[in-house]
Amino acid sequence: MRSVNEAQVGDAITGASAAEIADSVRDLIDGRILAPGDALPSVRALAQRRGVNRNTVVAAYRLLGQAGMVTTLGRGGTRVAAPGAMPAEGFAQDSVLRDVGDGNPDPSLIPDPSRAFAAIAGRPVLYGEPVLDPELERWARAWLAPDAPDPETMRITVTGGAVDAMERLLAQALVRDDAVALEDPCFLSCIRTVRLGGYRPVPVPVDAEGMTVDGLRAALAEGVRAVICTPRAQNPTGVSLTARRAAELRAILADHPHVLVVMDDHSALLTERPYHSIVPPTHRRWALVRSVSKFLGPDMCLAVAASDPDTADRLAMRLSPGSTWVSHLLQRLTVALVTDPDVMAGVHRAGQHYLARNRAFADRLAAHGIPCAPGDGLSLWVDVGAPARAVAEQLMRRGWLARPGDEFILADPGAAQRLRLTVHTLTDDEAERLAADTAAAVRAATR
Repeated sequence: MRSVNEAQVGDAITGASAAEIADSVRDLIDGRILAPGDALPSVRALAQRRGVNRNTVVAAYRLLGQAGMVTTLGRGGTRVAAPGAMPAEGFAQDSVLRDVGDGNPDPSLIPDPSRAFAAIAGRPVLYGEPVLDPELERWARAWLAPDAPDPETMRITVTGGAVDAMERLLAQALVRDDAVALEDPCFLSCIRTVRLGGYRPVPVPVDAEGMTVDGLRAALAEGVRAVICTPRAQNPTGVSLTARRAAELRAILADHPHVLVVMDDHSALLTERPYHSIVPPTHRRWALVRSVSKFLGPDMCLAVAASDPDTADRLAMRLSPGSTWVSHLLQRLTVALVTDPDVMAGVHRAGQHYLARNRAFADRLAAHGIPCAPGDGLSLWVDVGAPARAVAEQLMRRGWLARPGDEFILADPGAAQRLRLTVHTLTDDEAERLAADTAAAVRAATR
């Protein structure tokens, strides 16, 4: 780590408000005056230099932390974050440990596409042709229309997966430093997308019924220009919106018709929970996004979005035929799979499998003294009643690689006592061993 003069850094930072101080630090980072690992002045020192209240500096550092620009290391102070330091979904590479934190579907339950390949043959698609395959559009319209706030005027867009849809939706509506309301704890890819886009995440707590009313109200009062909500199988908590909560959130959003509301319904075909939308019927800016990756496999990187016409037009400007479109071969393959009754029956069985395995593992944890309420989705969100990172370290000594909840935190300190565990590929014997090891890891971490 290189040595920098904190006094000079403090003199270079300008501004009197939290936003101005945060912008000044960001400019120093962008201008490479500050590099990853460089220390920022302490809160007290910078407050004295700028002649502001300590809380102003605390708020500025919090804004920078939410944007992924800095990290706070306790007694180690606040330092410039390294690019790419944000955690991401997927397997841990080159690990000898059994990975129970990857969040992946079971490979054996992903449909075999070989039988569908014959259905995608056809004439080549050329530059300048329509971005959206007509057969995919017909299927997507039938799938999305029943849950769209305005099915008569909705338009369909295809993107390279749900994360691609989020990036494009935010980019067509926001500018740098705009605020985005995100669930807290939050899906890792949403955190990365917002931070890498230069937007400011505003946390909205999640409880057993979904995004909280007071949290959304506070975020709107803070001036968010977009809201991203997971209606079912929220990652990492597994929570699904209740009808009552969705109605309460719609009532709040009715007074903010120009805020972009994105419903990320990523587990649509793997859950039996009903879909409840927070988008009011007359809302001006909205999108409902559904990906096929969870049930057809991560390599089927395709999502469809229903949205209002203005949003669809802006999305279309970011999907150039022949360059940033989604392959028509992939679109045709998706149609061939989702219209095959045998494939869809297998998808239904997969959803039941994930739910059953999660419930069975929750029972095993409870038997070992760790109460766990299984939600929906591919993983479990387990309250270990202790610092989860310390528990995860103890699990590593026992041969397991788990995800500590603090990776999903925007502001919720409770998530730091959670583990996200993906257990559906474990045998019964392996599941019993992991449950016992988790209980032992908790005891070791709390001694």
